[in-house]
Amino acid sequence: MRAARAQWAPVWVVVDGSTDGSAGQLQAMAGQDPQLRVIVLPENRGKGAAVLEGITQAAAEGYTHALTMDSDGQHPADLIPAFMRVSQEQPDAMVLGKPVFDADAPRLRVNGRKLSNGWAHLETLWAGIGDSLYGFRVYPIAPLVRIMRNQRFMRRFDFDPEAVVRLCWAGVAPINLDAPVRYFRNEDGGVSHFNYLRDNALLTWMHARLLLGFLLRLPRLILRKLR
Repeated sequence: MRAARAQWAPVWVVVDGSTDGSAGQLQAMAGQDPQLRVIVLPENRGKGAAVLEGITQAAAEGYTHALTMDSDGQHPADLIPAFMRVSQEQPDAMVLGKPVFDADAPRLRVNGRKLSNGWAHLETLWAGIGDSLYGFRVYPIAPLVRIMRNQRFMRRFDFDPEAVVRLCWAGVAPINLDAPVRYFRNEDGGVSHFNYLRDNALLTWMHARLLLGFLLRLPRLILRKLR
């Protein structure tokens, strides 16, 4: 949070039902910083639900775009100004981080995302999504809220890939910018909540749904591609 706040204002933090005391600490910090807002959800709802809560409140206050990033230190806060600048120059697009992995990145995670990326390319007729899973992004708020309000999915780990596919279907073009990603080891305090069985099953179900949606939209997507 401090790294993000050093690069941009305002910064909003959504605490998704955390029980480690971080919500109180953040609220104390927000009491000293008018550019920091803390939104506390009473129970864990999942990443997508947390993002939806944040951007819904942002839209109500007149914001049109939001940069999302995880709070575990994996995403490069120093690139926030560059991503926001590109978004300001092309406000109709979504600006997607394309991860640059270091040598310590888990091979299983790095190789496993290639499968999800391959499905996303197919489901959008290769619309240009650089990476479907990397959550360091700038979204135009209005189309994302509209998409999420119209269906009950995209509330948990399936949020990141489904958001970019459905936004592409809605005509929101992707712009990809390289961004390093850091995986912390256990001895460095890294804690991953990724569950290979549960979350891969969720992604499989998600891509099955998206593939059906792709087939229904195929004529329109082909026409758009030809243009």
